[in-house]
Amino acid sequence: MPAIVVIGSQWGDEGKGRVIDLLARKARVIARYSAGNNAGHTILNDKGEFQLNLVPAGIFHSNKTCL
Repeated sequence: MPAIVVIGSQWGDEGKGRVIDLLARKARVIARYSAGNNAGHTILNDKGEFQLNLVPAGIFHSNKTCL
């Protein structure tokens, strides 16, 4: 079973949330590991605009398992 891992190379806002949101569309399972509160990411979809800091960005994709 292949996996895609996104790792930040800096301590800060690198755009990881946006990249993960794009990759999550094709994933079945989305996991956030060993991370504390972050700079936050904004999700804009048909239900509105959401500011997230601890919840994985993939949570808004249907039929996904978020860990």
